[in-house]
Amino acid sequence: MAREKIVGLIEDALGRAVSEGLLSPVEAGTIELERPKRREHGDWSTNLALDVAGRLDMNPREVAVIIAGLIAEDPDVVSKVEVAGPGFINFHLSLAFIRNVLFEIEERGLEFGSSDAGGGQQVQVEFVSANPVGPLHVGHGRWAALGDALSSVMSHAGFLVEREFYVNDYGTQLRNFGRSISARYLELLGRGGEFPGGGYVGEYIKDIARRIVDECGDEFLDLPEEERVDTFIDMEYPRMLESIRDTLEGMGVVFDVWFSERGLYSRGEVEEAISALERDGKAYREGGALWLRTTEYGDEKDRVLVRSSGEPTYFASDIAYHHDKMDRGFDKVIDIWGADHHGYVTRMKAAMEAMGYGREALEVILGQLVKLFRSGRPVAMSKRTGEIVTLDELLEEVGADGARYFFLQRSHDSPLDFDIELAKQESPENPVYYVQYAHARISSILRYAREAKADLSEALPEDLVLLEAEAEMDLLRKLGELEEVVEFCALRRVPHRLTGYAEELATLFHAFYRDCRVVTDDERLMRARVFLVHGVRQVLRIVLGLIGVSAPEQM
Repeated sequence: MAREKIVGLIEDALGRAVSEGLLSPVEAGTIELERPKRREHGDWSTNLALDVAGRLDMNPREVAVIIAGLIAEDPDVVSKVEVAGPGFINFHLSLAFIRNVLFEIEERGLEFGSSDAGGGQQVQVEFVSANPVGPLHVGHGRWAALGDALSSVMSHAGFLVEREFYVNDYGTQLRNFGRSISARYLELLGRGGEFPGGGYVGEYIKDIARRIVDECGDEFLDLPEEERVDTFIDMEYPRMLESIRDTLEGMGVVFDVWFSERGLYSRGEVEEAISALERDGKAYREGGALWLRTTEYGDEKDRVLVRSSGEPTYFASDIAYHHDKMDRGFDKVIDIWGADHHGYVTRMKAAMEAMGYGREALEVILGQLVKLFRSGRPVAMSKRTGEIVTLDELLEEVGADGARYFFLQRSHDSPLDFDIELAKQESPENPVYYVQYAHARISSILRYAREAKADLSEALPEDLVLLEAEAEMDLLRKLGELEEVVEFCALRRVPHRLTGYAEELATLFHAFYRDCRVVTDDERLMRARVFLVHGVRQVLRIVLGLIGVSAPEQM
């Protein structure tokens, strides 16, 4: 990787400067490289001289001139090193190095762009985790796309990642689900009464009740209310959970683990976690309730673990759940929550510290809402039911590719405006179509080349010398950026940046296709350009795969 090679050249030059007495010994720390904004300033730049000049009591430009003068220009990597401005050192990569990215793409295949930046750290990513009491909405879809893409990107960057869905199948919301079905069931059989407070009023509850009547008739009519509620929960929540699983799999999101909250209680893990905190003096009793001393770990007030009624809070089960996660050997757990959980982050981090894992073991990603639009006009309700648009309906209309790509176009901490009609357009204005079309166009070029009996053997280094047009070099440089983009997305938890990279690469390809003919009478040039577009197609396939979008051969 060019960045590592350049850092090595800088370290060697700095060491020589010190050994030759040109600079006093100085701790350089991590040498930072960045991409210059303007092409004429090179491919990479470092501000090392500005960073260390103060500690050396020297002018930054003077330090830069010394370091740059000692950098051995390696023709296999760097063609020119220059000092710019107040003390920046700019590096121009050699054309041979830039072109050689195509051989690396060919050699590494779908592993191109991967790295060991994660160092094998074991990470669990928990996302979606909707209550199994109703269909998923479009907000859940955004978290599904984010969590799945983040997991893929982190895996590509050297983390060991496990995807988990936490099933909230215990407590008030599940009982309200059962009570809602019971109320609608009684209505259908002529015993309608007052609908339970906190119940679910969606049309899907009526559909569930109708199915029960169709399948079982009045079999449950004379059961005591709570027994009927328990029966309906046991009957219907597994079906609802299966429906959620089907929706997510239809979007291409597959979890490694589906973890049941009920299991925490049946195995006694909640009681055990609470007892351990009290035994260690981290929790105390007051007013008949058990409180966790979260103020000792940065929270604004202590939090209740067990109510005076003896009923554990959601916080207690979340503590037990995160204890279970860490007990499974993860180095870090990442939870993706909606923005409405903002106030919950501090107390959960406090709990991690109280349990002895440290605040940094838990990372929380908060996501903003999704607003649906149709040709610029807000869409709040489903045409089919007059209720909130479900994720199933959105997937049915725009497809999994369109949904996933659009969900990932913006940072998770920014509200997302999702235009349904734009996501369906087969035009360059639709970004997912634009990127997929570039992949399909390259596939078409390669088919045409085969049909024309073109020489499709791997290009030789002497063939690649013919790639010198601006459009060709721009493409090659962009291909060489993939590893750093993947690392950035993984380490900063921003997989949405891959959509921007994909669009930039597609734009550069379209410019190349406009300016450069691939199948020509010049066999060497044709081999080189075929090799180039094959590399572009491979990288597009990798990037689309990381964000969970298909790479079609034809459109």
